[in-house]
Amino acid sequence: MIRVYFIASFLCSISLSYGNFNFFKDLSMRPLDKEGFRNHLNEKLFRSTDWLESINFEGKEYKLEYTFNEKLTSYVKRVLRRYRSDYASVVVIDNNTGEILTAVDYTRKTKKFGKSLTFSSTNPAASIFKVVTAADLIENTEVETDSKFSYAGKSTTLYKYQLKADNNRWSRTIPFRKAFALSNNVVFGKAAIKKTTYPSLAKMANRFRFNKDNMQLVELGNSTISEKGGDYELAELASGFNRKTMISPVHGAIIASIIASDGIFRKPTLFSTVTDTTQDRVVWNAPLEIERSLSEESAKAMQELMETTVRRGTARSAFRRPRSRLINKLKIGGKTGTITGGVPHGRRDWFISYAMPQNSDDRGVSVCVMIVNLEKWYIKSSVFARKVIEYYFRNIVDDKV
Repeated sequence: MIRVYFIASFLCSISLSYGNFNFFKDLSMRPLDKEGFRNHLNEKLFRSTDWLESINFEGKEYKLEYTFNEKLTSYVKRVLRRYRSDYASVVVIDNNTGEILTAVDYTRKTKKFGKSLTFSSTNPAASIFKVVTAADLIENTEVETDSKFSYAGKSTTLYKYQLKADNNRWSRTIPFRKAFALSNNVVFGKAAIKKTTYPSLAKMANRFRFNKDNMQLVELGNSTISEKGGDYELAELASGFNRKTMISPVHGAIIASIIASDGIFRKPTLFSTVTDTTQDRVVWNAPLEIERSLSEESAKAMQELMETTVRRGTARSAFRRPRSRLINKLKIGGKTGTITGGVPHGRRDWFISYAMPQNSDDRGVSVCVMIVNLEKWYIKSSVFARKVIEYYFRNIVDDKV
């Protein structure tokens, strides 16, 4: 009896130690080769036009459980199909968990949905990079949201004479908050030359996940910046007025998520679990991987800049009256960007954003919409993002705001 009791106790302890591991089905105790599995998963996943339900690896079948919200994704697809932009990509991240709720792109010519554009870093970031520059200036220099800057000429251009021009009869002075909200290239170029350096900007870009591994289990194309040049090239980089700074739509949503989360980066995941179907056991659960990218004080200042962009800046037309009662109950921040170039080639219209309930610990969601237009504009990215935000908080969130 003592021997039987000892064996039963041992098996019970094994069960407690290894969770849902089935001792009688698999005596090998061999852990999953996570790196080999990741490489195999990426090869299979991005060669397929569909989201795979399972894959075979080292003689075993593994079931993939995605983090997608099917209801939200179906809505996004309806909007994509309705407006039929030449190319479009939409990403929605839950800022509380890092789960990707939607990741889908659309091609007008083929009328098909896909994922390659969404995860590809072949897209010039344009003025989205102003988020990185502003964070660098606020965190590492004496610049504050109400600091005054002067500029001459059009704010949307970036000529060398504008960067050299001192205050004169044609100069205008605006606060940094307004320069960000209206995406003033000249102010950002001059501020970079006078206040910061290539190494400082590159370090902040690194903290915003440029040249970093940004996904769990999935390899995301590395976002890149040019880290050398003269004053004019530094101004181009800081203002986003170049075609060398490249990001993916997923990374665009990550940048917004860092700001919404008070400077905390939560490593996004496409998968909640991976299950070994042969042994009927979960071999991978999405861990919560976090890292501080920006001080909380600087992140709060960045929220002020991005929310001013929505209220009175380049995204105001998408969120102006008639504002729904729901929109008025949300904190919404964003940054627009437009530039021609990239692969596929075309006029890119960016909007990265976050939305969360007022006076709540809920960090809400981040939404990135990137639309590539060839000849016509069918819908603005900021308008598309507003539709996604309204749908999410009306139809997905259990507790209404």
